[in-house]
Amino acid sequence: QVQLEESGGGSVQVGGSLTLSCVASGSAYCMAWFRQAPGKEREKVAQRGQHTHYADSVKGRFNISRDNAKNAVYLQMNSLKPEDTATYYCAAALYSCLPGNNFPYWGQGTQVTVGS
Repeated sequence: QVQLEESGGGSVQVGGSLTLSCVASGSAYCMAWFRQAPGKEREKVAQRGQHTHYADSVKGRFNISRDNAKNAVYLQMNSLKPEDTATYYCAAALYSCLPGNNFPYWGQGTQVTVGS
């Protein structure tokens, strides 16, 4: 069992930056960030295991990084747009990166609001 705790959400102006943090209670092979806006499906934003993957909508603007010594994953978000507004979730899988939303461990979510 791995517990995840996110932090760093908040409100930011269009074009601004924000960094989300997630600390896990144990080590995990794959850690990812998802987001879900009201009325929309949960979307995988970025994933980092052996390889790094980004959703097309955030490529070039978001950066996922890990600190394995701290069992932490970060999401640096730059050039934020109103459409980035969502609840952001950290997720983890112990042994491999999994497709879609099939991650066994999830954080509680942190709200990101991008406004003009």
